[in-house]
Amino acid sequence: MSGAIIYIQRDLNITDVQKEVIMGIFGLYALIGSVIAGRISDRFGRRLTIVFAGAIFFFGALFMGLATNYAFLMVGRFVAGIGVGHGLMIAPVYTAEVAPASCRGLLLSFPELFINIGILVGYTSNLAFSKLPTNLGWRFMLGIGMIPSLLVILVILVMPESPRWLIMQGRLGEAKLVLEKTSDSPEEVKSRLSDIKQAAGIPQHCNDDVVAVPKQHHGEGVWRELFLHPTPSVLHIMLCATGIHFFQMASGIETVVLYSPEIFEKAGITNDTHKLLATMAVGLVKLMFILVATFTLDKIGRRPLILTSIGGCCVCLLVLATGLTFIQNSDHKLVWAIALCMVAILCFVAIFAIGMGPITWVYSSEIFPLRLRAQGCALAIASNRITSAICTMTFISLYNAITLAGAFFLYAGFAAVAWVFFYTLYPETKGRTLEEMGSLFGTFFKWRSTVRELEEKKGDVNGHVQTGNTTTVQS
Repeated sequence: MSGAIIYIQRDLNITDVQKEVIMGIFGLYALIGSVIAGRISDRFGRRLTIVFAGAIFFFGALFMGLATNYAFLMVGRFVAGIGVGHGLMIAPVYTAEVAPASCRGLLLSFPELFINIGILVGYTSNLAFSKLPTNLGWRFMLGIGMIPSLLVILVILVMPESPRWLIMQGRLGEAKLVLEKTSDSPEEVKSRLSDIKQAAGIPQHCNDDVVAVPKQHHGEGVWRELFLHPTPSVLHIMLCATGIHFFQMASGIETVVLYSPEIFEKAGITNDTHKLLATMAVGLVKLMFILVATFTLDKIGRRPLILTSIGGCCVCLLVLATGLTFIQNSDHKLVWAIALCMVAILCFVAIFAIGMGPITWVYSSEIFPLRLRAQGCALAIASNRITSAICTMTFISLYNAITLAGAFFLYAGFAAVAWVFFYTLYPETKGRTLEEMGSLFGTFFKWRSTVRELEEKKGDVNGHVQTGNTTTVQS
């Protein structure tokens, strides 16, 4: 949409207000989709929900490509937004539930990785289709989204269902087969199966292929537990999950991705082709650096990457805002300031990509207990989409009111607050199984002492096990 909107505005003669509405309201549509997807995934399964997402987005792209006026285009945005909401919610949940702990961070960064591949492909197709007549170019830019939608539907049909969802339905035999294919060892299969059965309320002695599942674990009471009677652990988890999604968008990344041609124009790049090329550079840099996070999440950990990332984002936003201040207050073209702004934007998306981009999805997907995971992730994504919609729907009005530099100073302020928030409230989750997560949360600002206690208990247990083994050998 970032490139298509240039030609939509010319072809359909829409106003700046209509422009920021159609750009930003997508987040609200995705919010509706993510909430619906939480219920659908618990009822029909994770895999089928991804099929729904692909099918809905296919029709959204089709409607946008055929749009003849602003209202028709808005209908297409609505349908596509519902599909994207489904995808944003279910992809990390499915990945978290299938992946073994040893490489969960790597695999959970894949949704963000491929989202950014999609963004770069979108920027590239924008440049290619910009050579077509105005009334055709933007329709191809949006309609081509039908192709990857079909690929998603076809590929997911040959993938396994989530073992955790299968166990929640009492289908232990099918779940065992999936765990055998997705675990590192037979011991891990037994361990994962035991942990999931315990989380689902299934007695350990039940080993039939199909077993009865306690009624309360079919989804009833989930919203009550999240909102009306949350335990300290659930409350801490909710705060962390919704907080990380809020600050991901409040840092201004969505405005940079969507409005980068406009930002470059304000910075002094006026040629359409040059703006699209600069926008492609943003997508390329973002993709390159997300690969760094993809292969370091399980080695370095979540906390070091996310604290480095949000701190670097704050610095880059301050530099960008300073460069824009010089440009806005100069009566002639400042080449050095334009270059500074360009470098600041590229550095911003790079440092965002190594932490805030993928870890937001990794962290929020792995910390919820099994019974709350689908709806909890849906609420976290709701925080993400609402914040995204507010930022993107108000960006033009915001910079008209406080200048473009002022808008990025504001985003830098949010990034600074986010650093403090993450540092004080977020425990490290690297190497933990999904079923261990609940023990890390519940003490809020005192989580460090909780982690120390857990490590001491684990050390004591290991010590007893080793002593027992030694005694057995001696005997």
